[in-house]
Amino acid sequence: MRAVLLSGGVDSIALTFWRRPEYAITIDYGQRAAGTELPVAAEVARSLGVRHEILRVDCSTLGSGDMAGNAASAHAPVPEWWPFRNQLLLTLAGMRAVAIGVDELMVGSVVSDGSHADGRPGFYAAMDAVMAMQEGAVRVSAPALAMTTVELVRASGAPRDLIAWAHSCHTGPLACGACRGCVKHYEVMKELYGAPY
Repeated sequence: MRAVLLSGGVDSIALTFWRRPEYAITIDYGQRAAGTELPVAAEVARSLGVRHEILRVDCSTLGSGDMAGNAASAHAPVPEWWPFRNQLLLTLAGMRAVAIGVDELMVGSVVSDGSHADGRPGFYAAMDAVMAMQEGAVRVSAPALAMTTVELVRASGAPRDLIAWAHSCHTGPLACGACRGCVKHYEVMKELYGAPY
């Protein structure tokens, strides 16, 4: 069985529509936008008939930058960088995956996520190898890693009314309009649907 890490952003929504896994896993790890991400992910999973798991593990004191609501780490390549975030999310989701019989975790990373070391092909290959060698043998895949977000949405065939649920802000439950997530969201919507979208 497969599961997708469903954050409630455009990429993970499009991937969920495209690949139709048996499960979607959403993680509240203490990020500022969790209050909107969780209900968005729940609605997307419900509308697609995908079983939805929500994990809550408060790591807010470990965060950095826009997503945590504090100063970015000196190591941060971009303002929203959270140390080892994708590694953390895959580990937590992998723990749940073993319990529910999931053997593949899909993530919605796209080519622009390469601004983070944990959004690149080498990272996902390493995480796949690490998780596959352990009990449960959970595999990790990033099917859209060579695509842009626009390419992913178009390839997925996800309808506009489903993509409209997406919450991309890094700073809180309402779109700030200024963070990198909001800017990307605006640019993607404009390219997909024209202005005003």
